Amino acid sequence: MTTHLKTVTSNKKITYLNTAGYNNKEEVQKLNNIIIYALLATLGTWALTALGASAVVFFKNPCQRILDFMMGFAAGVMIAASFWSLLSPAIKQAKDSSLIPAYIVAATGFLAGALFMWASDKIVSRAREKLIHDGKDNAKGTRIIMLVLSITLHNIPEGLAVGVAFGLLGGGEITPEALLGAVSIAVGIGLQNFPEGAAVSLPLRREGYSRRKSFFLGQLSGMVEPIAGVLGAALAIYMTAVLPYALSFAAGAMILVAVHELIPECQHSEGEQSYLATMGIISGFTVMMILDVMLG
Repeated sequence: MTTHLKTVTSNKKITYLNTAGYNNKEEVQKLNNIIIYALLATLGTWALTALGASAVVFFKNPCQRILDFMMGFAAGVMIAASFWSLLSPAIKQAKDSSLIPAYIVAATGFLAGALFMWASDKIVSRAREKLIHDGKDNAKGTRIIMLVLSITLHNIPEGLAVGVAFGLLGGGEITPEALLGAVSIAVGIGLQNFPEGAAVSLPLRREGYSRRKSFFLGQLSGMVEPIAGVLGAALAIYMTAVLPYALSFAAGAMILVAVHELIPECQHSEGEQSYLATMGIISGFTVMMILDVMLG
């Protein structure tokens, strides 16, 4: 049965008219399914973090060229997804539903997302500087906390991005193409989570921690993503007015992570490895662009 929800504004009051047999149970079930999809997707990104952290169990020194390519590929995916899967829908949503000009909505959310990531980095850096000033930076436990905290802070907006992408499905029919578009964002974030997990667990192993403890702390940094994913989906579904801001916020956070963290990190090697990482960026951007345009 086709359902429609019509909104009528009169005397500054909004009333909702039930037309064509609107079925509340069906709609609630649909929205619950979207939140479950977001949870499953972010559990998947967490699993890839854990998979990356498991490198400490199987390898002493994983191939750096492969890690660089994967990180570059993830950066390309995130840059493409930031526009086609997040900013473009945010602008369209703002045009359709907001009295504020769409470009202001998108710019506000985008800058807020980037500033959130910048502030997160500053908090971690200031805390580390204070520890150095107090002469406590040599404490092994302190270094571990700072490392895990830094990556955990990055994972919050990434989880929100996945959740908001799935929450966007609540505004229409859930088609395989629309669902695959949201899944592609989760895949891109999951790919960059793999080297992040290894970036935590491998240094811990070199510090003298056991393989088990190194793996545990490595995957711990990704546990926040399912929580942020469910929160992002719920906000997008139940507070539709903030959806354009949430989408552009996620885009700003992803761009900053890609440009400030992933690209410099994958390019740190010289010569052939740097060129391979560049090809990873181009490949990731191309794949995500094709998927978004083809499914859009």
